[in-house]
Amino acid sequence: MTAVGDDRRSARIDVLRGIAILLVLLHHFNIAYRLEDTLLARAMGWEAVRALVRNGNYGVTMFFVISGFLITSNAKRRWGALEKIRPLEFYGMRVARIVPCLLLLLVVVNLLAWAGIAIFQNRPASGAPISLWLVNLASLTFWMNVLLDRYGWVNYALGVLWSLSVEEVFYLCFPILCVAMRQERRLLLFWTTLIAFAPVYRLMHQGDEAGFLYAYFASFDGIAVGCCMALLAERVTLTARARGLLQIGTAASMVFLYLYWPISQSNVLGVTAMSFGTAILLLGTSDRSGGETSTRMGLGRAFEWLGRRSYELYLFHLVLLGGLRTMFPPRLADGDEKMFLLSAFLILTLGVGEGIARFYSEPLNSRIRRRIAASNPMRGTGDPASSLKN
Repeated sequence: MTAVGDDRRSARIDVLRGIAILLVLLHHFNIAYRLEDTLLARAMGWEAVRALVRNGNYGVTMFFVISGFLITSNAKRRWGALEKIRPLEFYGMRVARIVPCLLLLLVVVNLLAWAGIAIFQNRPASGAPISLWLVNLASLTFWMNVLLDRYGWVNYALGVLWSLSVEEVFYLCFPILCVAMRQERRLLLFWTTLIAFAPVYRLMHQGDEAGFLYAYFASFDGIAVGCCMALLAERVTLTARARGLLQIGTAASMVFLYLYWPISQSNVLGVTAMSFGTAILLLGTSDRSGGETSTRMGLGRAFEWLGRRSYELYLFHLVLLGGLRTMFPPRLADGDEKMFLLSAFLILTLGVGEGIARFYSEPLNSRIRRRIAASNPMRGTGDPASSLKN
């Protein structure tokens, strides 16, 4: 996710997003092509590989926290105070970044479904027929997670929109709450209530994946943690050394949690822990100096690039994986073929994500934002953007 513009990007935030999106990509590939019989599993051991790829949903948790953090810090920077936020302008910025890619995804998936490619057609677990138009409506009006709760993963490529539904419902309320509550301490109290309620909600829905992973109240706490950190970070006074040690310890704890327990067992408090951990890693990234402009190491730069393209990668990766599954059925693929397909999947996804961002989503985003800025000449050009979407 960006800060106000490319000159305000934080490389560390992009690296965090890059790690998160890679975890999601590996998770979904392993669901399609189980990596147990591959060279990777023989080299590392299957248990180690499985620990790495089974908890991709924690990557989405990280996205939620980064989203709330940047939405809040950028809104405060743009309007001076949250109670001065302009809802219509805020929504316009959301439309500029979210809608172009969302519409393109729907067009692509609908065309593939109408072309008769089975994996892109609706396949509800309940067996009840579901109109593609209903899935399109849920995608555009942000209740895909509700549809998943009712029918299961109803559409292979569009199921990922559950997270977009969670974020955008939160952000539909965001400017209204900021204006209505008027004081940061009231907002903090409201968001803290969401944070406290989420583990209870997840506990009440154990055994129901759609309930403890995809529901609004199972996921709002990640965004709320990010929002709170954006307001509290400037009040935290730590030396650079103390902050560094805290973040190293936090990162190590997050890695341990991620690898040690499957999310099906750890989600009640695990999502909360990963949320707070991500928030701690964000300390220092909203400095008005703008932070780092780029990482120095090659691996860091690779993750930074992934983070810059994370929204496009997230939305379109299952389209490409669905195409591979159609051409190379998983039941017929052996270990060596799976490694080749993993490489092809990553390369294709990165290439398509880059192309969509460079030639489609970024130009449209900039054009819409310029129009919004022209209608508000006294305002800046910053974009309160979210984690997956910049």
